[in-house]
Amino acid sequence: MVIFPSSESVEEWEKGEEQEGDTGFDEGLSHSLIEGNKERIEQGKLLDAAINQGLNAFNPDMMFEQIVKDFRNAEQIYGEKMLRLVTGEDINAVKKNIKFPEYQRNLKAQMQKKIQKMKEAKLINKEGVFTDHGNELAALVLGMEELNEMKAKGIGERPSKQKLPDGERDNIRKLRAHDRYRDIALKESVKIAVKRQHTSLEKDDLRVFERLGRGKIHLIYGLDASGSMKGQKIAICKKAGVALAYQAIERQDKVGLLVFGSEIEEVVYPTTDFSLFLRAIAEVKAKKQTDIALTIEKAIEMFPKEEATKHFILLTDAMPTIGVNPQQRTLEVVEKAVNLGISISVVGIGLTPEGEEFATKIKEVGQGKLYLVRDLENVDRIVLEDYQALIEKSY
Repeated sequence: MVIFPSSESVEEWEKGEEQEGDTGFDEGLSHSLIEGNKERIEQGKLLDAAINQGLNAFNPDMMFEQIVKDFRNAEQIYGEKMLRLVTGEDINAVKKNIKFPEYQRNLKAQMQKKIQKMKEAKLINKEGVFTDHGNELAALVLGMEELNEMKAKGIGERPSKQKLPDGERDNIRKLRAHDRYRDIALKESVKIAVKRQHTSLEKDDLRVFERLGRGKIHLIYGLDASGSMKGQKIAICKKAGVALAYQAIERQDKVGLLVFGSEIEEVVYPTTDFSLFLRAIAEVKAKKQTDIALTIEKAIEMFPKEEATKHFILLTDAMPTIGVNPQQRTLEVVEKAVNLGISISVVGIGLTPEGEEFATKIKEVGQGKLYLVRDLENVDRIVLEDYQALIEKSY
């Protein structure tokens, strides 16, 4: 299982610099990364792009044939990112030159070489099917890309405000009876003693960190994996899920994953195991129609019975399409969830006017929020905003 590194080790790894001591990576996988950093990163990106296009294997001969025969159709099947990574060429250059026989020969050889190297690295097997090792690499690269994007966008955790004995250290105040000595702010205490010209620390000089905290939060990230989410949509939403899990688990909140289409595709019960969440979301592929009612019913079952704030974040680009009167059925299940103490927010991605109207109903009944996404690059920011609102409510 992949163990996720800090953001600092991410930057060093991407520069190709080996970290001293424990890198935090799974031992076997970290060795392969160190042996060929840039190449492994590209291979991980290619695997991730392929998964987002609904693929679990590479067939370079078939792929090449489709590129030559009908490039526009190949672009719909594989997506621009995957084609760029597998060919090693700018997409416009491929479009322009693919009709020339010599270019075709060079391109085919280049694609076959890339795939062969992935077989040698045991990222795919002899038939081109992704191995567990390949899926782990895809998960690792997915997580690293999102962590770096979070840092670049300046989005991250903000401290909570409620004062509790076991929360985060924030404000500094005078020592009181029953304060713990491990909470003493030594640097600040020494400063005060020096200002007072004391030759040793006296009790009145001592300052302690105020402990900050809040109630428990359990989240479930509901990701629509219907066919219309294939490609960039699901890629961006997976990264947003990574951002949410990383942020919440850092705060010791639990995060679950529920991937849905016409059926429940993947389930991770609320956990503080980031590696488990990361691996599961990295392997998500878009496939079928949308059954939101079934999804919410499953989420109700997944939440633990312990006292906590319980919240379901639903990401979708479509209306419910399964069953008789799916909208009415969905609203009934939303109401059931609310009666059990579960709030529901909707992140609607490119919804139609009819879809927006229905999503508004879910928000109103579900006592959550509605976010209408026009720019996919903002999905992670939106998801973290929804989580932050929960934190502030849980004081």
